Amino acid sequence: MAHPKRNHSKTRRDKRRTHDKTTPATYSICSNCGAPVVYHRVCPECGYYKGKKAIEKETAV
Repeated sequence: MAHPKRNHSKTRRDKRRTHDKTTPATYSICSNCGAPVVYHRVCPECGYYKGKKAIEKETAV
């Protein structure tokens, strides 16, 4: 097996690994309104998080 004489720098190592970091977002269903929501985020439709009101949503007039 090949063995490098010198270590690769952290920058070079991280550049090689950049393409592995992007993963698609995981969605769940909002328990209040049923809209799809990214995990660990406030629901953009109703403003609830974990069954509690997190932000006040403005209503259309």
